[in-house]
Amino acid sequence: MELTALRWRDDRLELLDQRLLPAETRWLTLQTAAEVAAAIHDMVVRGAPAIGISAAYGVVLAAQGLGDTASADQLTPAVSLLAASRPTAVNLFWALERMQRTMAGLNGTALIDALAREAQRIHEDDRAMNHRMAGFGVPLLPENGRIYTHCNTGALATGGHGTALGVLRSAWAAGRIRGVIAGETRPWMQGSRLTSWELMQDGVPVTLVADSSAGHLMQRGEVQAVIVGADRITANGDTANKIGTYSLAVLARHHGIPFYVAAPLSTIDPALPNGDSIVIEERDGNEVRCIQGMPIAPAEVPVFNPAFDVTPGELITAIITEHGVIHRPDTDTMAAYLATVRDVH
Repeated sequence: MELTALRWRDDRLELLDQRLLPAETRWLTLQTAAEVAAAIHDMVVRGAPAIGISAAYGVVLAAQGLGDTASADQLTPAVSLLAASRPTAVNLFWALERMQRTMAGLNGTALIDALAREAQRIHEDDRAMNHRMAGFGVPLLPENGRIYTHCNTGALATGGHGTALGVLRSAWAAGRIRGVIAGETRPWMQGSRLTSWELMQDGVPVTLVADSSAGHLMQRGEVQAVIVGADRITANGDTANKIGTYSLAVLARHHGIPFYVAAPLSTIDPALPNGDSIVIEERDGNEVRCIQGMPIAPAEVPVFNPAFDVTPGELITAIITEHGVIHRPDTDTMAAYLATVRDVH
């Protein structure tokens, strides 16, 4: 059975608490939209697609709580609460917009049933699109190469299989690559705690490294490509992803290594012209001062803790989606791609 980070049980959402992995496997049961919003904010669930799926189920829980009085107007506070949980991941807003469109003209039980079907469809669609994305991504990877990845973009971050990590899973299964290098990804350590764990579950050869060793590895010729996910992509191909991604893209360009982004179509936000328009979430300084609650720095030292950075499109070799590949992303190539998929966006 494929690894999963979330389970829908008709009247409750179960989330695998990713803050505790790999030391402990604990499922949390959520029964209100407020609980889902808190789980998203507190990183119980993370990864743009998984955040969007969880938020969709949060709307269902809010509607179930209202029962016969459920209506679009009554659900507005719950939708607003969920939307405020993480400001950078566009999939969150995309999923909530799908849920809001589903509400049109419905009330009570009919509304609840329609929302439940739509949330499950969002979940199932994400899993299927990850497999399609892998089909486009695998041929791009250098044969017999070692591929560097950052953060976690696997089944834990999505509805299943994964985006960038899904490409790597499929590439290993196809005999395309010889292994993966996972950067630890400070401050939440998603690379060390989650990505290395996921790949080991699948028997994919993975080497964990400190984030600061990436340049050294590229200089030694031990990295043949870099592939990462994305939380938001703008109209010109600028991409917001986990902090540290921009540095990898600069290093890859200097060393002549291809740099790929794998993300679903829903991650593209054509309303934003460029990366300067992306709201970058800033998180609590204790995430940097501590590791899993243990202090590693002076308690009062000032901290700047952006959760994401922006990689200019000019540093990206290609963006891989479930509908194809955008080579050399810029305003023109992004517009041409979006024109071909307008009906599904």
